[in-house]
Amino acid sequence: MNEMPAIDDLDDATAAAAFRRLVRHLQHRHDAQNIELMGLAGFCRNCLADWIRDAGFEGDRAEARALIHGMPFDEWKAAYQTEATPDQLARMEESLKKNAPGH
Repeated sequence: MNEMPAIDDLDDATAAAAFRRLVRHLQHRHDAQNIELMGLAGFCRNCLADWIRDAGFEGDRAEARALIHGMPFDEWKAAYQTEATPDQLARMEESLKKNAPGH
């Protein structure tokens, strides 16, 4: 039986290219609301910004969010973020319970 490759064995160039593609995809798909991403997957654009800081990005939180959103967060929020519904908030809370510690 073939052993499945481990994510940590993926070379950095390939991982970086996939990450950049994900970020570009999210920058294009403004209709994919952060609250919906949180409710479905337990992470959103803001989480990615936090994760790049955890990985060594030297900018502050605002700079990390601008990098991920493709513009300053306040600008993105005003242009694209809709008000979360109680149902969306409840789904997000349930989804976050499934996250592993530290994620």
